[in-house]
Amino acid sequence: MEYLPDSNARYKDVDYWNERYRTEESFEWFGDFTKFEHLLKQHVGTEENILMLGCGNSALSYDMYQAGYSSITNVDYSSVCVESMAERHKDCAQLSWLCMDARRLAFSDGVFDVVLEKGTLDAMLVEETDPWKISENAARLLHQVLLEVSRVLKPGGRFISVTFAQPHFRKRLYARAEYDWSIKHYHYGSSFHYFLYVLTKGEGLSPEDAALERRLLEEAEAPPTDVRFQEADSEDFLNNIGL
Repeated sequence: MEYLPDSNARYKDVDYWNERYRTEESFEWFGDFTKFEHLLKQHVGTEENILMLGCGNSALSYDMYQAGYSSITNVDYSSVCVESMAERHKDCAQLSWLCMDARRLAFSDGVFDVVLEKGTLDAMLVEETDPWKISENAARLLHQVLLEVSRVLKPGGRFISVTFAQPHFRKRLYARAEYDWSIKHYHYGSSFHYFLYVLTKGEGLSPEDAALERRLLEEAEAPPTDVRFQEADSEDFLNNIGL
């Protein structure tokens, strides 16, 4: 692949993305909008205020705009990406593009009905090798991002996360009472399943997910597991990561 980095760790490097976005027109992780449109329609209204977290050069925002979604704010930490996408879609007044760090979102509390990410969190977890227990640095990063997501959501707002991470791995990252949301998940795809998580602010964790959080707190004091993924830098990180 033309854009395959020499090291998987570069997926966390803004310079890698700036370089890639200078020449790459578009790329879709986990399939295009049509593959999960039926699920979005169930959980996102066309008039709702949407934040696209880590938009990249995906056509998702434009495809949603074409489908009638009227207010989408797109953020990415690559200035090259943001400038390119703003120019590409300059005739779409309802699409805005901002360069921003997901750990420090420059928005007031409770301004979005929906925060949507597709592959953004996976890129943040690129160097993780243990599917059951992520590193302290990765946990800290994810916690910062998820706190910000919860903060900018309105009561009743939804965080929608699209990934191929299976529930027994990904729910471990989302099941925290501090985020003040419930967790539901759906899947799409035929030969290979992807997952769409819907986390609704203000509903709180189910008894099952609250119990999961308690177990995770207990596990934090336990010895580390020996389960590890083998990492191959010559492959796309999305073929390696299972988080």
